[in-house]
Amino acid sequence: MGALDDVPASTALRHETAVEIALLLVSRRHRYAGRPADGALPADEDERRDRIELRAGLGIVGDRYFASRAHVHASVTVIGLEDLDDVADELGVEVDPVATRRNVFLRGADVEALRGEPFSLDSGAGTVAFRGYRAANPCAWMDHEIAPGAFRAMRGRSGVRCDPESDGVLTLGPAVLRTARPVPTR
Repeated sequence: MGALDDVPASTALRHETAVEIALLLVSRRHRYAGRPADGALPADEDERRDRIELRAGLGIVGDRYFASRAHVHASVTVIGLEDLDDVADELGVEVDPVATRRNVFLRGADVEALRGEPFSLDSGAGTVAFRGYRAANPCAWMDHEIAPGAFRAMRGRSGVRCDPESDGVLTLGPAVLRTARPVPTR
């Protein structure tokens, strides 16, 4: 990692960006199992949430990746809705953000810039610290669930996998994104 690894996130995050948490998604199970041609499993009725609870190093309470050893550094996925808007424009279709199976959907900042960076989100219920790790690469299911060509169109625009570094709550609505370096707005 970088020089910020030993600096507590709360003291190193001096750049603030006003964002909106537009959608929160918690999935108890995988919907994309088997072959895309077989179709996705039905969605749970309560996937969309007004609020989510996070635990440091574990993820989102109730989510399929909570405390999953196979998803270390990838328990929460944050995506920028503007990137999905770009994909929709490029493909000439309407994109249902839920089809991407991400967890936290933001408007107002370049989420892709959070890879490898510490950041925090404060939606008024307290601050949750995160560490961004790798790209949340799209899968072949995107061509089936969104539109042909979505898999390729989403590369580099499908969010960042991260871990919460503090316990906390995120809610829908206006929020503050804090970062160590300035993040482009969208």
